[in-house]
Amino acid sequence: MNPKQLVGEEAAKYVKNGMVIGLGTGSTAFFAIQKIGELVKNGLQIKGVPTSKATEELAKSLNIPLLAIEDVKRIDVTIDGADEFDPQKNLIKGGGAALLREKIIASVTDFYVIIADAAKGSEVLGSFAVPVEITPFAKEITMAQLKALGCQPVLRVKDGQAVVTDNQNYIADCKFERIDEPAKLAAKMNAIPGVVENGIFAGMANVVISEDGNGGLLSL
Repeated sequence: MNPKQLVGEEAAKYVKNGMVIGLGTGSTAFFAIQKIGELVKNGLQIKGVPTSKATEELAKSLNIPLLAIEDVKRIDVTIDGADEFDPQKNLIKGGGAALLREKIIASVTDFYVIIADAAKGSEVLGSFAVPVEITPFAKEITMAQLKALGCQPVLRVKDGQAVVTDNQNYIADCKFERIDEPAKLAAKMNAIPGVVENGIFAGMANVVISEDGNGGLLSL
C-alpha cells in the first residue's frame, strides 16, 4: 500500500458516528478523505469542515456532508498533513497554501491528527521553509520585516505569477537554518502588521502518524 494511503486510512479510524470532522488539504490528507468518503457511503453519519476549496470539491465528489464555517463552533477531530514535524509534535504547514484556514480549523478542534510520511520528521524544525500568508499591500515591507527575524523570505510564484491563496493573499516562504523555539517565532511573525498567519503549528497536534519505511506505522 502507498505509505500516504497507509497513514491516511489509519487516521480515519479516529472518525466516529455523529462527529464533526475537519478535512485537511494535501496529498496525504487526500487518502484520509477518500477513506472517510467510503465510510460515509457505507452508512457513517458525520459532517465535514474543509480547509480549502480543493478539499471542499473533493469532499463533495465523495458525497461527504459539509458544514458552512459560520455554522461551526467546535470540531471533534481534524485530520491534516504536515510538511515537517519534530519529536514534540510541532509542525510546519502551508505547502499547499491553505495554512490560514487550516490553523483556524485546528484552533477549534478537540483532537488534531497529523499524518505525514517519515521523511517529514526532523529533530529540529527548519528543513522546510515556513510558509507565511501576507497581504499583497506593502508586501515588500512585510518581507523585509520577516527577513529581519533571520530568514530568507521568497515570494511564492507559479507560472510567473504570485500564488494567490483562497483568501486572496500571497505566500512568502521563509527559510530558517533551524527553529529552536517554534512558538516564540510564530508569535514574532504574527506581530508583523502585513502577516495574516504563519505556517508554524506549535503545540497543536495531539498525535502525528507516520510510516516506518517498512510498511508499518509510527505514532508520536
